[in-house]
Amino acid sequence: MQPAPSTSLSLRDALLTLAVMVVWGTNFVVIHVGVEHFPPLLFACLRFVFALLPAVFFLKRPAVPWSKLAAYGILIGAGQFGLLFIAIKGFIAPGLASLVVQAQSFFTILLAAAITRERVQPFQIVGLLLAASGIAVILWHADGTTTPLGVILVLGAALCWASGNTVARSTPQVDMLAYVVWTSLFAVPPLFALSWLFEGWPAIRDGLTGAPLAAWAAAIWQAVGNVMFGYAVWGWLLSRYAAATVAPTSLLVPVFGMGAAALWLGEPLPGWKFLAAGLVLSGLCINILWPRFAAIRAARHPPSS
Repeated sequence: MQPAPSTSLSLRDALLTLAVMVVWGTNFVVIHVGVEHFPPLLFACLRFVFALLPAVFFLKRPAVPWSKLAAYGILIGAGQFGLLFIAIKGFIAPGLASLVVQAQSFFTILLAAAITRERVQPFQIVGLLLAASGIAVILWHADGTTTPLGVILVLGAALCWASGNTVARSTPQVDMLAYVVWTSLFAVPPLFALSWLFEGWPAIRDGLTGAPLAAWAAAIWQAVGNVMFGYAVWGWLLSRYAAATVAPTSLLVPVFGMGAAALWLGEPLPGWKFLAAGLVLSGLCINILWPRFAAIRAARHPPSS
């Protein structure tokens, strides 16, 4: 019988999670740079091409059924990033996209509860509600730079991300770097086909021949920073811990996303954004640190026999 997933992140794994959140948060600015010069579906395709090549020739295929490799690649590739990149191309501001996509944490927990019957702990519910209230503050103060279609596209991306999380968690004890590289094999064909169908060959040709160095650097960073580091670590964490422990940490992404947008894109940072960030961080602290405090308290005050 497989042991129950842990609900408490170790210090090392908490720091790894924080590093992934920094990479993913700042990545929304990088995406903004990329879709300024590449058609969005082509940019998403390039992301996974660079993740696949040349690494696939050096990493052994993980001992995972082809069906699960394909499911993860399609969900994360064509699903999450195809929809997200289209949304950021004029339908939603990068900072707001970094917020709305965090609905994946709710979708991940609900899918885990429905499929694997994981029990959501009371302290996790409290932490999630606190973090969700921070997101509500951001939504309340959102300006007119977004559209209903943009929100729908990003929510679809969030659902695909959560579904990909569920697939990754069903294949524990695998080399997650090899996993994300080999699943990229199934992300590239549908993304290129969709780009050809909806964006057309002239747009693909112009993007490939006319993009500046900064756009190509953005595409490579998508592969190295976000896929090969971010998703490898994220999938590895999901294979070791309960979904309700790992998924809410992604609520840090909009904090770093808004900060990066303020620094590089000049987006303002009024007081309400700091309030929202404080609520999100409070919820995350409860979710991550509560089990440690409970364990320390239990050790100091063992139940009397």
